[in-house]
Amino acid sequence: MRTIVIVLVLAGSLAVWAANKVQPLNVKVGLWEVTTTVTTNGQMPIPADLLARLTPEQRARMEERMKANSASKARTTTHRNCLTREKLDRGETFSEDRTTCTETVVTSTSSQVEVRVVCENQGVKSNGTLHIDALNPENVKGSMHLLAAGGDHSMNMSSTFSGKWIGSSCGDLH
Repeated sequence: MRTIVIVLVLAGSLAVWAANKVQPLNVKVGLWEVTTTVTTNGQMPIPADLLARLTPEQRARMEERMKANSASKARTTTHRNCLTREKLDRGETFSEDRTTCTETVVTSTSSQVEVRVVCENQGVKSNGTLHIDALNPENVKGSMHLLAAGGDHSMNMSSTFSGKWIGSSCGDLH
């Protein structure tokens, strides 16, 4: 379950959808390498329907493990992504498709995007803000702050990321 929340944050911190009028960032298309650090603090929200399926003993063990894991933690990942002209023009930046979030553009220029993000996935609701800066056509950086809540728990998540353009050919990536 922790993976679902982290993936949700990573996806949110790396994408802006075209439902809003987004001016494409002034960055090169092609292969990008993106490094993301996600820091979490608090207890991971658990969907109520999942908790309802657990026996009282299973629920007690899960709650105990969650409480033990509620201290602040950071996790860093690096992945490669193919950014095409079509993705850039649609407002997608450095991530895969997802449908569980709604974004509202606050600011959109060729060098900066700020978006309010609201997500809901399996009864877990998240609200936050995403900020992306195109430092130059080959480098971007950004951050996202998100509060996820569900059931009796909430978790603060912050992520920072940096992306660098690797080259115009994406190879096998799409």
